[in-house]
Amino acid sequence: MRTGKFFLYIIFSWLLVYLVSETCLASVRSIGKINPNFQGSQMNWIDNDGLFLLSNKSQFAFGFTTTNQDVTKFLLVIVHMGSQRVIWTANIDTPVANSDKFVFDENGRVFLQKGASVVWSIDTGGKGASAMELMDSGNLVLFGEDENSKIWESFDHPTDTLLWGQEFVEGMRLLSEPNSKNLSYFLEIKSGDMILSVGFKTPQPYWSMKNDIRKTINKDGGGVSMASIEGNSWKFYDKSRVLLWQFIFSSNSGSNATWIAALGDDGVISFFNLENRESSGSSTQTKIPSDVCSTPQRCDSYYECFSDKCQCPSGLTSLPNPNCSTGLDSVSSCDRSKSPNTQLINAGAGLYYFALGFVSPSLKGDLNLCKTSCQNNCSCVALFFQNSSGDCFMFDKLGNFQNSDKGSSFVSYIKVSSRGSSSQSGSSNGKHFPYVVIIAISTVLVICLLVYLGYRYYKKKKFPQSPQESSEEDNFLETLSGMPVRFTYKDLQTATNNFSLKLGQGGFGSVYQGILPDGTRLAVKKLEGIGQGKKEFRAEVSIIGSIHHIHLVRLRGFCAEGSHRLLAYEFMGNGSLEKWIFRRNKQDHLLSWETRFNIAVGTAKGLAYLHEDCDSKIIHCDIKPENVLLDDNYQAKVSDFGLAKLMTREQSHVFTTLRGTRGYLAPEWITNYAISEKSDVYSYGMLLLEIIGGRKNYDPTETSEKSHFPSFAFKMMEEGKLREILDWRLENDENDKRVSTAIQVALWCIQDDMNLRPSMTKVVQMLEGISPVLPPPTSSSPLGTRFFSGFLKSTSDEGTSSAPSEYNSDAHLSAVRLSGPR
Repeated sequence: MRTGKFFLYIIFSWLLVYLVSETCLASVRSIGKINPNFQGSQMNWIDNDGLFLLSNKSQFAFGFTTTNQDVTKFLLVIVHMGSQRVIWTANIDTPVANSDKFVFDENGRVFLQKGASVVWSIDTGGKGASAMELMDSGNLVLFGEDENSKIWESFDHPTDTLLWGQEFVEGMRLLSEPNSKNLSYFLEIKSGDMILSVGFKTPQPYWSMKNDIRKTINKDGGGVSMASIEGNSWKFYDKSRVLLWQFIFSSNSGSNATWIAALGDDGVISFFNLENRESSGSSTQTKIPSDVCSTPQRCDSYYECFSDKCQCPSGLTSLPNPNCSTGLDSVSSCDRSKSPNTQLINAGAGLYYFALGFVSPSLKGDLNLCKTSCQNNCSCVALFFQNSSGDCFMFDKLGNFQNSDKGSSFVSYIKVSSRGSSSQSGSSNGKHFPYVVIIAISTVLVICLLVYLGYRYYKKKKFPQSPQESSEEDNFLETLSGMPVRFTYKDLQTATNNFSLKLGQGGFGSVYQGILPDGTRLAVKKLEGIGQGKKEFRAEVSIIGSIHHIHLVRLRGFCAEGSHRLLAYEFMGNGSLEKWIFRRNKQDHLLSWETRFNIAVGTAKGLAYLHEDCDSKIIHCDIKPENVLLDDNYQAKVSDFGLAKLMTREQSHVFTTLRGTRGYLAPEWITNYAISEKSDVYSYGMLLLEIIGGRKNYDPTETSEKSHFPSFAFKMMEEGKLREILDWRLENDENDKRVSTAIQVALWCIQDDMNLRPSMTKVVQMLEGISPVLPPPTSSSPLGTRFFSGFLKSTSDEGTSSAPSEYNSDAHLSAVRLSGPR
């Protein structure tokens, strides 16, 4: 019998290893290089911010990061770790979801999937790669069968950034991210010069290094074929690698500086020193181009750019409907059925256009010939004519004008619709004008009538009850026991001085300070994304408002009026715990160990009440320092419990998986195991570690050993160096056993196996010395412990857990009321 159980154990072990090996391997961040048969999504490395490959010295990382526009979409990027600046992007036009995979398959192919399709891949010319390595220079390299032969490297395919030492050669292109108008800019070496252009349908150059007077000429003549950033300057070489020019962009020539050039979505090249931690987000004063009005879209199209303002040119303001922003581009339509009658008007005096110094004239002749050619060319929207040379320049797309002395030698004409000009006054149009007006007014009146009738019908269907019935229902609800005070929106708007003093921003909405007429201070939370009606909202609020405990923030009242949903809480004078344990300035007040321990015990008592003493068990799901508030006496109170029931399903899902509190989520959130109150226990353990250590659980500025605080704490406990875990700024009483107790309780709480974690009631008993604290297990694998624990219980009557029996709980999601984000 025992032999049979032993063989069953061996078979189950191999099966488990087979099933979870890929998951376990994918979650480990690689150093230096990765090999074929490697794949994973952002969720596999969620605890490493989606980054799965580090360079040998950890200066750069390769992996997933969110887009600026949508935190649910991800880009595959190379990041400089010190400054957290993205220096290369694979899939800028096609972001992916957190479940989409990066793949380095067994045949040496590298690609990124979006669902079942491939959105990005590396073209290796049919050669299979044997390794991918991230260099300390920031260069991502693919090696062929011979590991010394490069078959692809990111330095040959720049995106919007050039790094120190990276060679930029003819044929490459630096491309900015699209701006809000979906317009991009690009840099390239062309015709022996480096040129910046705007990505109109017909690209228009607006800067070149040859024309920039700030460069230093080392050798005259010759054409540029390669450029690279070296030290504090940009150097330009010919085909023989002879230095022609250099462009000095900083006075800092130190050897420790790592400079980059980045092309922004405003069309400006800026220079950054990645090693300067204090100013990594700011660039040098040197910009390309130097004049902001030399860029195509400093102002909107057709506007005149001054150094400090934008204004419509004088020629366009003289139109009957002066407006630089509307309708001017529509005159360029080459569809004759849609093309309006047009005419050319003088745009005004002193106007210059950025592209005039870089493009060849469209033709030569006199002004009349130039105007006739533009009128007959359906693509022409503007022309510039230089009297002295007879050069005529025509453009099919226009950016902003420049107010410049160089504009005095040009006359400029804009093509506009004849319908908008005063010249159109024919008898035919005058004859039909009254009929057009009558038809237009009649149509507007009919539409307004239909909208009004529709609104009345909708209001009648949506709100059938009379005001008297609604008032009776409200009065009845207010008489229910435990129902908080019902405020009007006007009440809370007055109390908060029109929501002027913002205390903070949370996942559920913004919080504002308010004062009632009787002097009572409140913290008013404006909820966002609420998907419930008034009745359901008040029913849930009545449950939250009926929960009273000294360590839970009390709900004083609410507002459910129209689309407004607000909660009024008691005011906590010392704000959130986060600002007290993570001190930003040395002069900030340091919490003593006595105060910290009392905060830890108070928080545990509040959670224990939610889990075990409420009529309906409540799981918080978002325990973190920001949700532990302190009153004037530094007494801890848990906030934001019970709010998940007020969120829409879609917002709750995003809120859980993607908000910035991943360091507090229990493993079962990631592995799709049932969520129970033990998930709160895990988050509490992480919080308790931060209270003890006075630091965040992950700090990339620490050494590799100390960066992940829970791992460091386990190691120090094994070595008996508990003082290394305690905040070094605190005075330590060797006889105070509460330090070791708190550390051991924290390590019990963050066990990967939820069955090993104690209940919150047990946590309170251990912290207060009522129950003994056993030494916690020093290691547990994320998935293996849970599987083997259940397996051994089912195959052996004698198998027992090393934890106290009270630590175990079988409560699952279906039996509880969720209160945090899901």
